[in-house]
Amino acid sequence: MKKTFFYSFLILLISNFSYGQTIEKFADSIREVYKIPELNYAIISSEKIIEVKALGSKKINSDLKAELTDKFRIGSNTKTVSSYIATTLVKQGKIKWDTKFFDLYPELKTKSNPAYYDLTLQDFITFRANIIGWSYGNETPTKEEIKGNEQKQRYEFVSWILQQKPVEEKQEVYWSNPSYVAAGLMLEKVTGKDYKTLVAELGKSLDIKFEFGQPNYKDKNQTWGHNEELHPEESADNYKLNWLSSAGNINVSLPDYAKFIQLQLKGLLGKSNVLSADEFNYMHYGLPEFAFGWESFIDKNNGLKYSFHKGTPGTFLTDIYICKDTNKAFILFANVQSENADKGLNILFEELNKRYGK
Repeated sequence: MKKTFFYSFLILLISNFSYGQTIEKFADSIREVYKIPELNYAIISSEKIIEVKALGSKKINSDLKAELTDKFRIGSNTKTVSSYIATTLVKQGKIKWDTKFFDLYPELKTKSNPAYYDLTLQDFITFRANIIGWSYGNETPTKEEIKGNEQKQRYEFVSWILQQKPVEEKQEVYWSNPSYVAAGLMLEKVTGKDYKTLVAELGKSLDIKFEFGQPNYKDKNQTWGHNEELHPEESADNYKLNWLSSAGNINVSLPDYAKFIQLQLKGLLGKSNVLSADEFNYMHYGLPEFAFGWESFIDKNNGLKYSFHKGTPGTFLTDIYICKDTNKAFILFANVQSENADKGLNILFEELNKRYGK
């Protein structure tokens, strides 16, 4: 996952931005030019919310005005939540990073591919497991093949995944949603709680209301996702989202997710009473390309290190950037997934970083 940045000449071209303008006005111009129905953004430090705004509308061509209570599907940013839960459970001694999957699910071993016999929790959380990728567009397995309640379906889904051939090409990182589904099953096993309960408990401890699935499924007045053609995604109970719960199914409001990102900043700066600064730093930067739920890069302009994660669940975009050296984080939410919107969010990040990332 490479990051492409769009620099100042593009910013000036788009909105004739000057420092006399507010960031809100600039962000709204990005929203309009890049065809983003709703754009929410936040700039935070470990101690405070510097700015948070909701712009546009929850659904294209509607009078559903954007609000800060709007919930967005954060896609793969769910993995940042899953990795944090896993890290805290390791800290509590309930599981180890080198715990093997089949030590917890020995009944699945005989029908699984032998190439996977030694895979551990760390392999799954850090994308070092050479299992196939799988996302919402895959047609197999079908709903008819995967039976039972939500937890049982994830169990059957992982069982199917582990019967498939491994990725043969040697890679540093194997980008695979099923890795996080398998990790989620391991966390469920050692706690005796399903994934949604683990997330709810974390949310309660942080005063965050995490939910799952499409925000507009329970409430038509909530945020609607949009695809590349700006078609609103009809509300539905998508079984594939349940299968990928620990990989990409959380929805949450911007102010609530900002609390979680603020927790990351505090931890990186040694201000957490849950994990040490070393543990947070290892979680964000401990392995090349992708560590424990987080990618990282060095900004060529200022030489500073950032951890980041991009959520792309098909009809939303959620970009998170954290820089412990400046004690700043930037959170960008859009209710459309398109190449256009992605460019717009990149430009907005560059401007926010230039103004606040010092």
